[in-house]
Amino acid sequence: MSATETATGTDGVGGRGTTGADEIMGRGAREGRRLFEEWFDGLTRAAEEKRPAAYVMVMGSLCEVLRTFDLPAVFPEIHSLQTAVRRVADEYLSEAEDHGFSPDVCGYVKADYALQLRGGEHPMGRIPPPAIAIVTNACNTYLKWAEIWERLYGTPVFTLDVPGTRRPVNREGMGPGNGAHDPGGFDRDRRYVEGQLREIIGACEEVSGRPFDIDRLREVLRLTNEMASSWRRLLELNRHRPAAFDAMLEGTIYLGVANVLRGTEEGATYFRDLVEEMELREREGRGPLGARAEEQHRLVFVGVPCYPMFRRFYELFSEWGGVFVGSTYTWFASGGLDREFEYDLERPIESLAEGVLLSVRHAMDSLMFQDRELIRAVDDYAVDGVVYHPIKSCRTVSTGLAASRRAVLDARDVQCLYIESDMMDKRVVSEAQLKNRIDAFFEGLESRKLRRGA
Repeated sequence: MSATETATGTDGVGGRGTTGADEIMGRGAREGRRLFEEWFDGLTRAAEEKRPAAYVMVMGSLCEVLRTFDLPAVFPEIHSLQTAVRRVADEYLSEAEDHGFSPDVCGYVKADYALQLRGGEHPMGRIPPPAIAIVTNACNTYLKWAEIWERLYGTPVFTLDVPGTRRPVNREGMGPGNGAHDPGGFDRDRRYVEGQLREIIGACEEVSGRPFDIDRLREVLRLTNEMASSWRRLLELNRHRPAAFDAMLEGTIYLGVANVLRGTEEGATYFRDLVEEMELREREGRGPLGARAEEQHRLVFVGVPCYPMFRRFYELFSEWGGVFVGSTYTWFASGGLDREFEYDLERPIESLAEGVLLSVRHAMDSLMFQDRELIRAVDDYAVDGVVYHPIKSCRTVSTGLAASRRAVLDARDVQCLYIESDMMDKRVVSEAQLKNRIDAFFEGLESRKLRRGA
């Protein structure tokens, strides 16, 4: 998911104020914005030319399959959040609520519904209607959301049913336990997913009018493997001090590019170049705060950012020298790029099924049982504090965060902040209240640092 224009024009982030390696430093923000705008331009052309497009979700998008048919992939989550970043979401939300949607319904869904009523009109151009929709069971909202397109357009909808994790864990919740489990269960689950993929491939042939090309799929999978390798390297660089990038602000931007350009040469090249930039930052000791301030507090972000005030939301933390070295968003919405997994190009369909099974399971576990990953992150990234951000618009992301906070506090000596706002609806966002809570959080971190120093 992306909010590209919010990352430009800051020291060490958007390129302004850098010296020496100007062509490299800040390149990720500049190129990310350009590629994202080109992606929206491509969707506008598809709408104007009435070409068939596929609607997909970030968790289990199957972009690799769509690339083989040259079907443009539309991510409704992304074009919805862009209305919030560009501060027009309230118009879309109000229009959907005028049509009977409850204020409690997911803001992404309401913004997309209003967009469909407007014929695809969007701040970034025009979104084509869906010729096919592919969703997964990673989020319960996906299933009902797709029914809206089905009613509006008669769109064929395919729900990829991915079996969840059923492996027992030990008492620490950190790995395989000693309980009995089915060693052949994973392979059965993989074959179950593979059968569904083959059905989806047949549907894409029908919608696109093109035969399936398995060699093209191999090439797309190869490019995704390259992107995944770069993504993991980026996450690894944030273990250093100072961190190479802010995982809440910049990480969200990189995540958007990773989703919309997954399996493309442009995407693989972008992330190779991004690794080069971040390694340069690491060698020169530059963090995401640039020349403005030194990294004072290393944080992990849990949830979805506050897009109605995305830049200001980031500043409420960066003004205290707070840097998000990790984010659950870069785990559950990365399509498994953060996992040590590569597609086997000798058996592309079988391997794609395995990758989808692993990535969607990982996404669901990162949403529902993130305390296990957070405890690892506290250790691996030398984290000082964890910021939990439940939101009104998404109960899936927000469910269980209070219990997760308690589990992390019981397991590790860190400070936790629990703040509430929204990813779409500015009517329930109060900057003053957020600032009061965040300032008190950092005052506690500063006091703790002084006590430890003494």
